[in-house]
Amino acid sequence: MSKNYNKYMSLAGVNFANLTTDALRTLAVDILSEKIHGISFSPYAEGQKPGSDITEAQIKDRLDIIKPNVNWVRSFSCTEGNQHTPKVAKENGLNTLVGVWLDGDLENNEKELANAIEVARAGHVDILAVGNEVLLRGELSEDELIAYIKRAKQALPDIEIGYVDAYFKFEDYPKITEACDVILANCYPFWEGCPADYSLLYMKDMYRRAVKAGRGKRVIITETGWPNQGTAERGAIPSFDNALKYFINTYLWAEEESIEVFYFSSFDETWKIEDEGDVGAYWGLWDKDGKLKYV
Repeated sequence: MSKNYNKYMSLAGVNFANLTTDALRTLAVDILSEKIHGISFSPYAEGQKPGSDITEAQIKDRLDIIKPNVNWVRSFSCTEGNQHTPKVAKENGLNTLVGVWLDGDLENNEKELANAIEVARAGHVDILAVGNEVLLRGELSEDELIAYIKRAKQALPDIEIGYVDAYFKFEDYPKITEACDVILANCYPFWEGCPADYSLLYMKDMYRRAVKAGRGKRVIITETGWPNQGTAERGAIPSFDNALKYFINTYLWAEEESIEVFYFSSFDETWKIEDEGDVGAYWGLWDKDGKLKYV
């Protein structure tokens, strides 16, 4: 990876002091051209959001944009058309980490789980993620979540199954950690207010904590990223250069230590402003129109 750059990785990452924005762009594009491990994929176009029905054709169009640059895609839901993502991804030669969206809507949870099992039995799932940050949001109890994980494992004994949450939740909920085949940890130095200069060091600590909690289980970083615009989160400042540097550091470290990382996210999503403020719209490697930001 990044064969055109003679990298010297310190504990805190690359020394960017003498690199121009154009040099950072070149390095980021070089990394993408050699394919990153994975990306958190959203099929939503401008004006859409959760609740919008997504067609298989739209999913194909959105995946066509990113597929030259990734090996895996991570989906978040198995309803409202999102259940077609794994099939389309597989048809395009991509591996899949498929999400089952769980929250306080128990009726919809049943639809999500049933659809996910159907998708997996059709051969379209490499890893199944049963729930995403549902403990962080406080929408299900530990026992309720474990019951969903157990049902998935009983129905799909040959599929690797885990649960996605902030890295520290695997310390807080050891029974959840024990129930998982694989630890799926979200690691966001930005949301914890870490300045960009120390962000890689901070993420390394997040990852090590998840590894320790996992007690030998494989750990995948299922989300990490840095926004290129928006309001600062304490010492964490969104900017084009900071986003570039974070992306570069993340994947040079991932290559160096053979860590599986799903970057967040594929496309900018305006709808996320409702929950995350102005910064929520600017996490994509591609903009809302599908244009790669780094070119």
